[in-house]
Amino acid sequence: MAAEPQGRVVTDPTSTASSPANAPAASRRSGIDRMRRASFGALVALLIEYGLGIGVNLFVNVPDADHNSGMGAAFGKAMSNGPAALAVHAGVGLLLIVNAVVVLVQALTSRLRLAAVTSAAGLLCVLGAAFSGATFVDKGQNSASMTMAVLTGVALFCYALNLFTLGSHEH
Repeated sequence: MAAEPQGRVVTDPTSTASSPANAPAASRRSGIDRMRRASFGALVALLIEYGLGIGVNLFVNVPDADHNSGMGAAFGKAMSNGPAALAVHAGVGLLLIVNAVVVLVQALTSRLRLAAVTSAAGLLCVLGAAFSGATFVDKGQNSASMTMAVLTGVALFCYALNLFTLGSHEH
């Protein structure tokens, strides 16, 4: 270990990450890396959800018993009574909500304004798509399915924008 003139101790003189003066920068990079991974996870999950949603819309009939029972009940029946593809679609949607909250919290703690705005917009889109999906199961309205698809597309854009802008913070 070598002592620097300012009294800081550095374990490896060639390393800048171990210096206490650089600890906030290393912590910030670590937070950005976590947010990039979470944004990428959201992007992949949204693409899977998009595919599942298209399959459910084209090939699955929602049981008549699930109609007109309210959005909350429609979601519960979709998870418990199937069909299986609809239950998987709803389950992935729940995981997406959790992931979107995680991305937003990471964006807020990183203090990157654009990432916070896009992450908040992404979360709102995921929540809106979930409510539209429950409305589709409950009412069978094509407009609810279209709304779900559009909001998913906007959420995809939000998380892709996160990846693009956070990549510029690497150096």
